[in-house]
Amino acid sequence: MSQKIQWGILGTGSIAHKFATGLSFLSDAELVSVGSRNTERANQFADGFDIPNRHPSYESLASDPNVDIIYVATPHNLHCENTQLCLESGKAVICEKPFAINADQATRMIESAQAEKLFLMEAMWTRYLPLMVELQAMLAENLIGEVRMLTADFGFRAGINPESRLFTPKLGGGALLDVGVYTVSLSSMIFGSPTQVVSLAHLGETGVDEQAGIVLGHAQNELAILHTAIRTNTPQEAIIMGTKGRIR
Repeated sequence: MSQKIQWGILGTGSIAHKFATGLSFLSDAELVSVGSRNTERANQFADGFDIPNRHPSYESLASDPNVDIIYVATPHNLHCENTQLCLESGKAVICEKPFAINADQATRMIESAQAEKLFLMEAMWTRYLPLMVELQAMLAENLIGEVRMLTADFGFRAGINPESRLFTPKLGGGALLDVGVYTVSLSSMIFGSPTQVVSLAHLGETGVDEQAGIVLGHAQNELAILHTAIRTNTPQEAIIMGTKGRIR
């Protein structure tokens, strides 16, 4: 591996543009390849970020010998398929959230990475915000005592468009996979894996979950109460409650 980590991006949508922009600020990273199923889009994306290698297919990108790691930036329903392609081609992967659209897919992706001895991670960027680093330090210092409960929400009101990814079941649309994953990730960061899961969702006219409530129970009786929505504006806040105080 060269001194700089050589990156490839699979997909050329809006999130890929944001990732490429962020990558440009890292001194130890170099974006060397991009892959799209459309040659024109691959060239346009590459021209915008001075990327030397442009691939007209995902398979071509995955086999590019110049690439160390690939960022998968495709729609939700393609994450498993595209990640498997990259892993089987010997490439480490950072996959855009949600990692997969169900547990079976996630298990297969993890097992493939383990079998190939390759790095694989969900691009849950919120975990690496300075705020989250400070939060974890505060919890480690027991500033609010033993943490017992968490409430968190992430919701916004989107106009219904049956053709959009957000409202299309086969594309992994819906509140949970779009923004609810942020609340689940926060709970996981604080409490770890739950031992109990209870949820209730409203399915809209296109068949996706337009809003949902989730309660996660944990081994030491901690509770996480989470809300998510794509047709309702919510406060978009979290409150962490401990035996000596709370953090909002």
